[in-house]
Amino acid sequence: MTSPDYSPFAHLTAPNSALYRRVMRAFLAAKERFAVHLRPEDVFAALDADARPGDVESVVKALDSLVGWGNLRADPDHARVTAVEDFYRRRFIYQLTRAGEAAEAALGTYDATLGRRGELQAVALHDIVTQLRALLVIAQEDEPDPAKAHIALSVLTARFTDLADNAHAFMGSLQRTIDLHDIEVEAFLAYKDRLIQYLERFIQDLITLGGRIALLIGELEEQGRVEPLLALAAGREAADAAPEEAKRAEAVAYERWAARWSGLAQWFVSEEERESQARLLRGRALGAIPQLLSVVRQLNERRAGRSDRSADFRTLARWFAQAPDDETRHRLWRVAFGLHSSRHLTVDADTLAERAAAPEPAATPWGKARPLRISPQLRRTGSYERRGKPRRVADRGEAKRRLAELAARQTAEAGRARDRLATGGPVRLSRLGELDPVAFQLFLRLLGDALATWRPGMTTTTATSSDGSMEIRLTALDDGTTAEVHTPDGVFSGPDHLIDIVDLTATGETGEDG
Repeated sequence: MTSPDYSPFAHLTAPNSALYRRVMRAFLAAKERFAVHLRPEDVFAALDADARPGDVESVVKALDSLVGWGNLRADPDHARVTAVEDFYRRRFIYQLTRAGEAAEAALGTYDATLGRRGELQAVALHDIVTQLRALLVIAQEDEPDPAKAHIALSVLTARFTDLADNAHAFMGSLQRTIDLHDIEVEAFLAYKDRLIQYLERFIQDLITLGGRIALLIGELEEQGRVEPLLALAAGREAADAAPEEAKRAEAVAYERWAARWSGLAQWFVSEEERESQARLLRGRALGAIPQLLSVVRQLNERRAGRSDRSADFRTLARWFAQAPDDETRHRLWRVAFGLHSSRHLTVDADTLAERAAAPEPAATPWGKARPLRISPQLRRTGSYERRGKPRRVADRGEAKRRLAELAARQTAEAGRARDRLATGGPVRLSRLGELDPVAFQLFLRLLGDALATWRPGMTTTTATSSDGSMEIRLTALDDGTTAEVHTPDGVFSGPDHLIDIVDLTATGETGEDG
């Protein structure tokens, strides 16, 4: 197998590459108008006036270079031959080659992907719910209509593909925004409030609608209705195939639809050893909010004039490099780091000569050493400050120890409360048993988070605690029973529900299914 030829991309790194790109775009625009061949004069006229070369010859040179790289094909232009002398003139018409057209298509995809910001499509979640419900209705028919099944599956996969692609692009652009690449400080500060509200709104929709989508997918798969619907869609796609290729075309179409459905299910439904993409997306969006707030805090510190130590040292190094002589550098060193002699013990030439003539051993005690004579003028003209007894340094070791013990005790209590509430699977609320005050407070917070996502007509909801350590799945029961939870402070009672509480700190999970 021969290796592919990538010479049609050579014009991207060649000198004058901007002109080559404009020339190729002119050929693509002409192709959309069903114009196959272009003369140099046509290309010259198609270029923008502000980016057009000074003469046609520059365009001819660019066209010849593109022909050499395989982007264009040149054919003799016999239409304008009117005399024998015209045969000896170099006249060509140009058209796109397959390689040149493929290269431009790849570059167009590259430019579109690079400039794409993406979005979190809450509307797509509603559309997916609608199409899944439509599939349930179609599957319940005695003889499902292939056209209806095919259209519903087509719309479902299209909306799901848009949702996944846009979410991926949005989270990538969001991370670039957090990293402060190519963004002004004022623009970011004005943008962050709207961005945080946008994230919170999508997270709320993902919690409610994602769980509903996971339930609908489970209902379709549990009742064995997915495979017949996929077979109907595959058969309708292969209806126009040649008779000898009908079975193979239908098998290929079925595999393609099965892969699409598997991607949809894995995006919204988690398994034991695999988290769903919806859960990962929600965790990533939740994590982006504190990161945005951290960036805002850093920007505010910069605007307030604060700087870190590394910036101070870089400034000091620049001052050292700009100092005119060593004396100035020594003075800068003493001022910056406080390494200077005692100002009241000035040593002059006479003192140095005396010390050199009769040196004082370093091991001589202070009481036996020769006294240092200080001029009385220092006392008359020098500064004098009355100093009192220095303040004692407060020992805060005991307070720190008590705070550490308190933090450790609270952490242990929270861990025991999580262990107590983890159900290990769905159980009735009435079987939760007696709870101590710490576990009961944590249970109330979890229950409040779950009820905050409850909407009319819902029977099941899933929520995660604000710190991301616990997850609760709450399912309403229609048997009219009442549950009681006993605590040392009293009895908590209400309609019985089916609950499933998971300790995410023990399992390493970050969100809920869908």
